[in-house]
Amino acid sequence: MLYGRSTELAALDELTAGAHEGRSGALVLRGEAGIGKTALLDRTAQSASASGMRVLRVTGVEPEADLAFGGLVQLLWPVQDRLDGLPEPQADALRAVLGATRPPTRDRFLTGLAVLTLLADLAEQGPLLCLVDDAQWLDQATSDALLFAARRLAAEQVAMVFATRDEGFAAPGLTELRPSRLDTGDAVSLLADLGLPPALRDQVIAESAGNPLALIEFGAARRDDPGNFTPVTVADRVLSSYRTQIAALPEKTRLALLFAAAEGRGDLPLQMKAARTLGVGLEDLEDAERAGLIQVTESTVVFRHPLIGTAAYQGAVLARRIAVHQALADAADDPDCRARHLPLATTSPDDEVASELVAAAERAADRSAYAAASLLHQQAARLTPDRRAQVRRLTDAATCALNAGHAGQARDLTEQAERSSPEPEDLARLAPVRAAVMFESGERREAARLLLRTHAAGPGLGPAMLRTGATYGWFAGDADSVREAAERLASLGEADPMVEGMAHLVDDDYARGLPLLERAVAAGQDGSDAARTRALHSAILLGDDAAAMELAAAEVARCRAQGLIGALPQALHLLAERQVLAGAHRDAEASVAEAVEIARDTGLRERVAWLGGVPARIAAIEGDERRCRDLVRDVPDVGRVAGESALSLLELAGGDYEAALGRLETAAGPGPQRHMAMAMATVADQVEAAVRLGQPGRAERPMRAFEAWARAGRQPWALAVAHRCRALVDGREEDYREAVRLHGQGRRPFERARTALLYGEWLRRARRRSEARDTLRSALEDFEGLRAVPWAERARAELRAAGDATTSAKATAENVLDRLTPQELQVVRLAADGNSSREIAAQLFLSRRTVEHHLYKAYPKLGVGSRRELARLNLV
Repeated sequence: MLYGRSTELAALDELTAGAHEGRSGALVLRGEAGIGKTALLDRTAQSASASGMRVLRVTGVEPEADLAFGGLVQLLWPVQDRLDGLPEPQADALRAVLGATRPPTRDRFLTGLAVLTLLADLAEQGPLLCLVDDAQWLDQATSDALLFAARRLAAEQVAMVFATRDEGFAAPGLTELRPSRLDTGDAVSLLADLGLPPALRDQVIAESAGNPLALIEFGAARRDDPGNFTPVTVADRVLSSYRTQIAALPEKTRLALLFAAAEGRGDLPLQMKAARTLGVGLEDLEDAERAGLIQVTESTVVFRHPLIGTAAYQGAVLARRIAVHQALADAADDPDCRARHLPLATTSPDDEVASELVAAAERAADRSAYAAASLLHQQAARLTPDRRAQVRRLTDAATCALNAGHAGQARDLTEQAERSSPEPEDLARLAPVRAAVMFESGERREAARLLLRTHAAGPGLGPAMLRTGATYGWFAGDADSVREAAERLASLGEADPMVEGMAHLVDDDYARGLPLLERAVAAGQDGSDAARTRALHSAILLGDDAAAMELAAAEVARCRAQGLIGALPQALHLLAERQVLAGAHRDAEASVAEAVEIARDTGLRERVAWLGGVPARIAAIEGDERRCRDLVRDVPDVGRVAGESALSLLELAGGDYEAALGRLETAAGPGPQRHMAMAMATVADQVEAAVRLGQPGRAERPMRAFEAWARAGRQPWALAVAHRCRALVDGREEDYREAVRLHGQGRRPFERARTALLYGEWLRRARRRSEARDTLRSALEDFEGLRAVPWAERARAELRAAGDATTSAKATAENVLDRLTPQELQVVRLAADGNSSREIAAQLFLSRRTVEHHLYKAYPKLGVGSRRELARLNLV
């Protein structure tokens, strides 16, 4: 009987009932020790099993909090026979977790995707309940995987419940429920079986403060010793009560309990194998079992409550704990288990032990358990007698911390390593990690300078450090760093066309810089992953929309195929920016929506904010001022150009030319980033705003730079915009005509429509009204297709002024695809191309059932009833 838990039980029953009905969900039970979380899980497991649900359960164990995937192994061991049904990269990731010999899994989120797919597959046979107790003691790799799966549950018939203490196990995005303390009536009912006198009972209730475990333990203690009372916190009193019970046991029993607490996993054979070396046997557990402190089966030892294990461990003297950990390490067959005990058994530097820890760290990193690997490297460093070897291990610890998403910890570790060694080679090995942390923290110029300063001291690291330093310098607006990186690469015989090209761009030497970027694009088409990445960024700098779109789409496809979930948000971001330029606004929104969801699920908060620049641009084009300003407000400093560009476009469309021009003049500033974003996206806005204000001179300098860039790059859209800008300033019709002609070869419909609008205005003012109407109708058609409401209104106003009395404001015709959510749009397009639900699920990092749920919701919106009918629709 659970007293005072009606609210909690109702929430848990609703969760499991939803799974029976095809609605997945996850819930976090959070509260202090003894509040009744485990009792709620037990009752939920019993109820679920009775209803036919399959139950998987795992309990976090404090000694295993740093053991890579220890919790996941416990959870998935009973269902490992189902791995063969997963997509191969996911199956490999879980085989690595479970100890099979497989290639390394470098993306730390692929395991979470594999867990999601496996749980969804298991739920195909009926609803599934996953229970996680003491989640605050899960290793981070297990926590990351389970939370990734929990946040992406939708229609898989899976329910997940995490029980955790107040501290630890942050689970943003999941519903939390805090079990309440028991009121007096429920406390009296709970104590009824103890037969306490009313006065003593009331004292126990007051002391326990409504904590169920405290009520039980204090009540039993007062019944046996009415004078026992220590005025400390509830948790400390419960722990003290357990220590008192343990202290009353025979010495060998206390030692047997220490083995159980230190081993942590309940592995009775291992405990007994180790305990025999200290003269302890199975019979020594009997007194503890009779006292109700533990439960013993043929293969396991389980403490009745985790605090009992804590009391058994903390109550032992240090020498005993060291001896027990050494015995467990010597008895362990699993090298990772041995590595967990060795640092706790070693108090002075020991290179042999440190080497074992390094090997364990490398195994953890191969399974993408970077947090565990970082800790193992730190432990190895502590036990390493040689100072320089210690620094190398701290460097490896910092690298793993950065890969785990712990930038602050990585910074601390690099600083610790720097203090330990002044050797140039050691500092060079540290530099890439240190610079990456600095760059993410906003110290971009300093990060570039650090890499340039130390590259020569790191054998084999120089070229890579220089390339990264050039990139950091570019984004920092540090032209000197870009130039210096290019010069040093050339001196090493490692000249890089992208870096060399950027070095010319910062000097406004477009004629030499852009051809080099073209070489980088060509070299990356069939090159390595790194070469293709450089090709993509070079194509963006060139303004080569076709190549950039192709390369961005290929990068997204590569991330999907290889399960590179952590890299996918950035790839989708770059693709979405290209889609906006191509006028594919709904596609761009779908890409951003997926990127935001994955970035949130994987803790990439900076990326979530940065992604807002893409929908902000769409909102500006479409005239949605409130949404645009809300989105720009959250864009971080590194994305300032995108935010300012969106706001200036909004102001330009609204006729606030001074605000638009002033914003762009301020945002442009010095530095090479203007060549990437400002020159390609906003110079035309600067020119138009300046001309409307009657101050064309304010835009003359950026316009000349843009013209030189456009001529050197020879991209039709850029040449068209350059002619349009010159036409605005000089008023020559031949520039307008050339701009219109070139737009016919380009890929940017918004720019094409703006050129047609401005040319139409010029024709109307020249009293060539018939020609003006034809040109303005073309602009209106493009604007309406883009839902660019304020621009369409301008085109209609010009048409009316040109004598087109039939043109009136009207609602833009609905595109059937606008009825779909971004994820539904992605799903139906893949389904229409003939992909199976399982194939779509693998590409979009969803479950098969969730894919089918999206199809089920999309069919009526599209007016179809099957995949066959879907394939006949125009989904472009």
